[in-house]
Amino acid sequence: MKKVLISMVFMAMVLANLSAYAHPPSDIIITYDMQTKVLHAVIMHNTMNTVKHYIKKVEVALDNKPIITQTFALQGNNVSQDVTYIVPDAKLGDKISVEGECNISGTLKKETTVK
Repeated sequence: MKKVLISMVFMAMVLANLSAYAHPPSDIIITYDMQTKVLHAVIMHNTMNTVKHYIKKVEVALDNKPIITQTFALQGNNVSQDVTYIVPDAKLGDKISVEGECNISGTLKKETTVK
């Protein structure tokens, strides 16, 4: 019984440690240039190891309709995953949303209106 209790305490400590390092993106900064039709998004996600803890997927939607999905095997730098896409169909007043997903835990979605 004592070994089982020690094992359970150890596992709880390991899981608590992992969750302290795993986190969703903290912010997404979206810009869209109406003249060039270029969408740029910076998905803020601090990590110490861009190969083991990174933004694994970015999804873009135009007026709630998915238009782009991109997956990654690592993060571009220790602070963020930056993406740039051409979105030719966006018109004034349309909503563009960008969602970033951490490979370990959590997602964040932000939206902007085309101006």
